[in-house]
Amino acid sequence: MKLLIVVSFVVTPLHVSAQRIQEEVNLNKTPPRIIRACCAFGYDLKIWGIPFISIDQVISIDDLNEHHYMGYKKEGTGTIYSTKGGFIDFGHLRDQLDWTRYLYTLIIDSKGKGEVILPLRNEAGRKTLYLNIPEELNDDDCILLAGKITYDLSLWHEISTWFGASTVPLISEKFSSFSVEDVYSNLLGIHIGMKTLHSEKPFNQAATEIIKSTLDSLGAVKTAKETYDAYNAINNIWYTNKKRIPSAKITLKRDLNVLKSSNPWIVSSYTNSDNEPIVLDVPILNTKGELLTNFYEFTIDLNRKIPMEEIFPNRKNSIINQNDFSVLLDKISQEIQIKEQSVLVEKKEILQK
Repeated sequence: MKLLIVVSFVVTPLHVSAQRIQEEVNLNKTPPRIIRACCAFGYDLKIWGIPFISIDQVISIDDLNEHHYMGYKKEGTGTIYSTKGGFIDFGHLRDQLDWTRYLYTLIIDSKGKGEVILPLRNEAGRKTLYLNIPEELNDDDCILLAGKITYDLSLWHEISTWFGASTVPLISEKFSSFSVEDVYSNLLGIHIGMKTLHSEKPFNQAATEIIKSTLDSLGAVKTAKETYDAYNAINNIWYTNKKRIPSAKITLKRDLNVLKSSNPWIVSSYTNSDNEPIVLDVPILNTKGELLTNFYEFTIDLNRKIPMEEIFPNRKNSIINQNDFSVLLDKISQEIQIKEQSVLVEKKEILQK
């Protein structure tokens, strides 16, 4: 069952000067934040108020098919387990891959134009991207910059859903915020996107090939059964299928170590000396050692879902940017610790009865 409605649009031709962009990208229409339906972490998950239906989005490598920029109904978008990269959510991966390409094209188009302002869709507030790309910024740095901005956008989605933002009104997505596969899948898609932009092949062909080679390097399991086995090993440890979506209690472990890199969560039964986890780094610096944040600002004019006065007591307005994410992550970490302590107290009281 799909959790989200897949949003699509017709691409209007816009020719880009970079030789490797052989297909066309529409810069006149900003992609939706969520392009494809993503997956809840786990399987056999029930939905509150809907009996006899459970969510099962486990797929195998044979289900992946070709990648298509901005989505295609035959793409595989479930989860696959890998011995060096943990659980991979292909809805997340493909979306960030495509956003990396879109933003790269925008960056190339913005060179030497001074400040370029891109209004983005609301997500716990009004989002805006400000670019200031010098004419001399080389192509490698443009690709790194696209990866960094894409990561910031994906990280904001995780942060905002913790505080109550949702794609479907009144349906909380907090149950999936910072689940153990989300950030790694996002960053993996960005790395694949950056590699794809370095390829001279057509984008979709290069993306499809690099996805396959990346899965091989991550030790992706070959069958759906192996992914089910990995889920079974951590049921009631990292997640539980005893609660119903959208209960936040479905997710038992969350990953907040995300500012500079992402470490995969590996199931213990798959851990051995041949399966060293592959850590992914967030693009931070360009090839000259300059901060990528020198060339853009991503701002959010927060709405009331986020307690602005509590988290930023000295702020005179409701606007934050990507440099404030660490403060928000600290707040989320504190809230998670409080929740975990309350769960332990509940379990202790039950055992004492």
